[in-house]
Amino acid sequence: MIGATRAGVADVRRQPDNALIDAIREKFPVEREIDKILTRKMHRRAGLSFQLPSLHDLVTATTVLISARAGYPVTLERARWLSGGASKLQVAFDLRWRGPEGGSDAVVLTPMVMRMETAASVTESSRRREFEVLQLVDGIIPAPQTYWVDADAEFLPYPGLIYGFASGVAKPSGDSAKVTGLGQNYGPELRAKLVPQFVEMLATLHQIHSSQFAALPSFDVPEVGSNASIIKQVNNARRIWEEDRIEEEPVMELVYHWLVANAPPLDHVSVVHGDYRSGNFLFDETSGVITAWLDWEGAVLGDRHQDLTYVTMPIFRHIAEDGQTILMSGMGTADELFARYAAASRLGVCPERLRYFGIFNRYLVTVLLLAASARAAQVAGTHQDVLLNHVAGLGYIALDDLLDNFRKAVA
Repeated sequence: MIGATRAGVADVRRQPDNALIDAIREKFPVEREIDKILTRKMHRRAGLSFQLPSLHDLVTATTVLISARAGYPVTLERARWLSGGASKLQVAFDLRWRGPEGGSDAVVLTPMVMRMETAASVTESSRRREFEVLQLVDGIIPAPQTYWVDADAEFLPYPGLIYGFASGVAKPSGDSAKVTGLGQNYGPELRAKLVPQFVEMLATLHQIHSSQFAALPSFDVPEVGSNASIIKQVNNARRIWEEDRIEEEPVMELVYHWLVANAPPLDHVSVVHGDYRSGNFLFDETSGVITAWLDWEGAVLGDRHQDLTYVTMPIFRHIAEDGQTILMSGMGTADELFARYAAASRLGVCPERLRYFGIFNRYLVTVLLLAASARAAQVAGTHQDVLLNHVAGLGYIALDDLLDNFRKAVA
């Protein structure tokens, strides 16, 4: 095991050297852009010293960024912090500019959001990839409109992107005390309106034709009949584990080898959201209309069953009003959601693939909670240290769930 941490041995991941970084990269090959992001994370960690930027400084940097990209001076008004999200800094503002075409003398005011990385995160991801996939789904399913990306932090303190402000709420007013998305209860009336949209939008996303993948140059495009892309995703999770973990856990080694050995070949290449669940969409509480899907940073080109099983993860479930029925992401039972999806997508739902990606997603969530969250909190690399310490503690619950389901899968 690379750089194993034992009692009384220095935590080599806190101050990684080039030899450790290169050894992990070589052992767990991933997509090109992902390799770049994870490698940058490790090099940045050695000299990490995160200071929360002031709102004034971020407004100044964002103004310079947009002015440079628009080609003329712009003004930001009504800037304010946006709450929510455990991994990115977000600032909402109104942009006074000439509009998308830039040729009119008329000045317009457009609500926008600047979304920026922090020095460390529970999800180290590419703003370039997030920008590309948001552009791709524009007009296909509801999502924020994209404007500009600063993928290499030329203007902002850290990489970021700018997109349109989306209206709506992430959780109903009657169930607002929870962390958004965790056991979210929409209630019977609102649920009845949301469920058809929730499923049909996922089906629509997964049916985007491969001819449109050229719009995703930062993504490796998989081949139907090959499992190489799935193994890269498994390696991605395992690489994060090796880079971020605080302590050893033999279960993660065991499950990793099973995931590689049993990776299914793709029968269809889909745009996979990667975090499709309650809490990651906005909706109008009166009409029940979903207005925008958020948090596209984990999007990949892969197997649709990855999204299907993520919806059913235990952390997003709750018990219905009858005190017995378990609702996945607050929407419905797994069987109900899968049946609706199969009818809407015409792609089919494979039990064996559900079993595999059920283990994969549990492995990934355990990595993000028990390793990435814990490490980001430990190095004080984010504005959400208190929240990340809390969710890191949930990692042991996730690990137990992973082990329990893994035992059932191999029995």
